[in-house]
Amino acid sequence: MSNRKIPLRKCVASQEMKPKKELIRIVRSKEGEVSVDLTGKKSGRGAYLSKDKEVILQAKKKNSLANHLNAQVNESLYDELISLVEKENQS
Repeated sequence: MSNRKIPLRKCVASQEMKPKKELIRIVRSKEGEVSVDLTGKKSGRGAYLSKDKEVILQAKKKNSLANHLNAQVNESLYDELISLVEKENQS
C-alpha cells in the first residue's frame, strides 16, 4: 500500500496551509464572475478559504478574496459561504 500525497492549499485569509478538502474554493471566471466552486473543478482563477466562519469574516473585513482574484466580490458571496459552513457544522 502506498501513501497518497494529500494536496495542500493556502487559505487567502489565514495564510494557513491545509488539505484541499478542508477548504472552500472560490473561482473567478474569464468573464469576471466570482462564484463558489464546490466541485473544485471549475475553470478560472481560484482562491481558497478555510471552512471557518471567523476566517470568512476576516476575509470579508480585509477584502482578501477581491485582492486575490482581482475582481469585485459581492456581499452575498460571503453570506453564501457562511451558510455553507454553518450547514456543514450541523451535520
